[in-house]
Amino acid sequence: MVTKQHGQIVETPTEARQAEPGPSIAAVLAVSTIASIFILAIIWFVFFRT
Repeated sequence: MVTKQHGQIVETPTEARQAEPGPSIAAVLAVSTIASIFILAIIWFVFFRT
């Protein structure tokens, strides 16, 4: 809950970020990149391998 002290708004770190702590962006980026490479490799082996 936002409170005022001496004319300034005081918030917790979570309130200041306006979000709940979650997975890091680097981890999401790494997992999605690996997954897309894996999917493209499967497509290449199924359709374009001679």
